[in-house]
Amino acid sequence: MKSSEVLNDLKRRFPNEPEYLQAVEEVLTTIEDAYNEHPEFERYNLIERLCIPDRIFTFRVSWIDDKGRVQNNMGYRVQHNNAIGPYKGGIRFHSSVNLSILKFLAFEQTFKNSLTTLAMGGGKGGSDFNPKGKSDMEIMRFCQAFVAELWRHIGPHTDVPAGDIGVGGREVGYMFGMYKKMAREHTGTFTGKGLEFGGSLVRPEATGYGNVYFLLNMLATRGIDIKGKTVAISGSGNVATYTADKLLQLGAKVVTMSDSNGTIYVPEGITREQLDYIFKLKNIYRGRIREFAEEYGCEYFEGGRPWGVKCDIAMPSATQNELDGDDARTLLDNGCFAVSEGANMPSTPEAVHRFIEARILYAPGKAANAGGVSVSGLEMAQNSQKLSWSAEEVDMKLKGIMANIHEQCMRYGKQADGYVNYVKGANVAGFMKVANAMMAQGVL
Repeated sequence: MKSSEVLNDLKRRFPNEPEYLQAVEEVLTTIEDAYNEHPEFERYNLIERLCIPDRIFTFRVSWIDDKGRVQNNMGYRVQHNNAIGPYKGGIRFHSSVNLSILKFLAFEQTFKNSLTTLAMGGGKGGSDFNPKGKSDMEIMRFCQAFVAELWRHIGPHTDVPAGDIGVGGREVGYMFGMYKKMAREHTGTFTGKGLEFGGSLVRPEATGYGNVYFLLNMLATRGIDIKGKTVAISGSGNVATYTADKLLQLGAKVVTMSDSNGTIYVPEGITREQLDYIFKLKNIYRGRIREFAEEYGCEYFEGGRPWGVKCDIAMPSATQNELDGDDARTLLDNGCFAVSEGANMPSTPEAVHRFIEARILYAPGKAANAGGVSVSGLEMAQNSQKLSWSAEEVDMKLKGIMANIHEQCMRYGKQADGYVNYVKGANVAGFMKVANAMMAQGVL
């Protein structure tokens, strides 16, 4: 397999899907050597089958707003690969959602889920519906209309959706309720559910906590203690806030958080009281991060991102391609020695290249942010057994999964000079498990 030939063919066939092509290129260029060690993969044209989703559902979602007007959005579900388990991946509601973004996310999800060692394939879905500024009733009606079309394609042993950007516990609850009504069953078809109806403890915290656990494993390879380290975080949603929460527990200093309008900078470190305010601001009042700056009188960079401030560790936790090559250069110049991604593909290819070239600790999202889907997998297990585990049990299992992912990355990513290329390690480890399963099951 020559990755350049495969990429050129995919670019010809899908010319208007830049995010998808970016994700595929990042994987193919790192697994090429491992792939070519197995000539049987090429005989079965495995790489093309792995890059192209099994199927995609595209549909119109019509719903009625509070003024009685009919609104229309697009809905999607990308079922990418189910070689190692049912399709598994979140649903995203955001105005930027399109097929390219969802194909990239589903492709990444396949390898991420493989790394967890749990029996989950890869999928992703969503809509260009934006929940911001919508009433609870409008969001409920949209979620119900969305699932009225999707429900026949999902199920506990087929495809198990969850939350993502714009989809939290409220939205998952509305979608699960509609699914239950349509399918006439109460099963673990969605994860991220409320604790009262099958949800798992630690699921809201899991992506942020898991990212920190992976970071701790990386730091341990160089004998670095997290306590007292200065950390820049982007985002102020679920992933970012729980990342900050765990860092504060461990004695680190979180100096930035952000949203799509700008960034706050607190040089002395965000306090527990201030983080609690951000939780309420974003989850209850649905406010903007600038309101934090107005409340506490800290610096606020309108339209700015966090990567210009001095920090030891950067944890991008907002969205794809939010950290570019210039940002990477600034972070390195300011002494940043570790980057651990809480979001999916938040660093551009140029930024990733700079981090690896500088030999800093760099964890790609498919490894570092796998904690969320890991606990989703644990939620599926609890639902199947009709059990509910304690927070301590779930957290212990999460720590074990993240340590195992780190070990796999070390196994496949350690280079002759001792540097660990976590990008290559994560990609090869995730790929080999899926590839071997596909080979064993024949051409489907």
